[in-house]
Amino acid sequence: MKLPGYYSSGEFAKMAHLTVRTIRFYDKQNILKPSYVNDSGARFYTDEDFARLQQILLLKYLGFSLEDIRNMTIGDSDYHMLKNSLNLQLKLVKDRIEQMELVANAIEDTAKAIDTEQEINWSQMLNLIHLTNMENTLKSQYQNATNISARINLHKLYASNQQGWFPWLYEQCHITEPMDILELGCGNGALWKENYSHLPAHIHITLNDISEGMLRDTRREIELLENGLHSNTAVNPDPLPLQHHTDSRFTFNAFDCHRIPYEDETFDLVLANHVLFYCDHLTDVLDEVRRILRPNGIFICSTYGASHMKEITSLVQEFNSLIILSADKLYERFGLENGSTLLAPFFTNIHMEIYKDSLLVDQSEPLIAYILSCHGNQNQYILDRYKDFRTFVEKKTKKGFSITKYAGIFICRK
Repeated sequence: MKLPGYYSSGEFAKMAHLTVRTIRFYDKQNILKPSYVNDSGARFYTDEDFARLQQILLLKYLGFSLEDIRNMTIGDSDYHMLKNSLNLQLKLVKDRIEQMELVANAIEDTAKAIDTEQEINWSQMLNLIHLTNMENTLKSQYQNATNISARINLHKLYASNQQGWFPWLYEQCHITEPMDILELGCGNGALWKENYSHLPAHIHITLNDISEGMLRDTRREIELLENGLHSNTAVNPDPLPLQHHTDSRFTFNAFDCHRIPYEDETFDLVLANHVLFYCDHLTDVLDEVRRILRPNGIFICSTYGASHMKEITSLVQEFNSLIILSADKLYERFGLENGSTLLAPFFTNIHMEIYKDSLLVDQSEPLIAYILSCHGNQNQYILDRYKDFRTFVEKKTKKGFSITKYAGIFICRK
């Protein structure tokens, strides 16, 4: 019996220009499960399943393994999640184009060197090997971008503080001309994208992240802002180096913040937005920040406290008590409760400002996306029971699900 809104395996495969064997293989690999299986074992798929199939085929086309794809995808056709997924896939495609252009240029340079020098330049050959071994970097970048976007999206949709975190943070910086500014671990550059229209003309901002891929994403989007274009507008994906940019106020530099490659007293303002609790050797980072700050320079670092988003932990553990959203309690490494003590040996006039906010979530999808973005073991227990978990979260959010926020910044002077 044909169910309304469902496609048989044959229909689904034909519409996607695939074989039934391929669809069944994805089912066996737990990559694309059917939405319904009848008593006879016949499998049926929906339009929602097409959204996930599109994502799977794109990632497969870009060279990811089936194991990678299983960890990088989640099936849901909610408008916000689908649009977010497509935007991230677009960034992934642009990065692949850039990287393949770099590979092509490296091959040409290596071939020319052989012709002119009549010998192999092993330094260029090593560079070529590095360029052609990029899948892990690209996968990590995609997952990081997905996680950051999911976290920001939940706060944007449901925050009670209408100003928003990034406009508030920018306001605390008191940026004036002609400041030299460094942001450590800038991520997707949201602080500067959201406040772009307020930036003074005569300042210089260096954006840092350990991921070159993340910086390329940020550079592209800032170029779009400079050109007055919407972030979804197609642009020429030339493989521009990180130091090349349209807006002369910005420089992009990938490095580990434990060793900052700038001379003493280079910057007036250094920012670290939710970064310090990830640092393995915090004292080394703080010592480096103090070194590169000019006299009376300002260091602004953000973090959260023990009660931040505590209701989400209670929610997932009610679903399965084995779920741990973070292997580490990051606020214990550097949080609002102990931050002043950790900063005191390096800075004076340490002042804490709390961002007053809370969330009231009335839809399940953004909350689920946030949960799946965490650094714990949740995917191990949720992905195989995704529909059950979605139903569970839908019940919790039906009348509004309140979430405590306890985040803020330390403003420190050298």
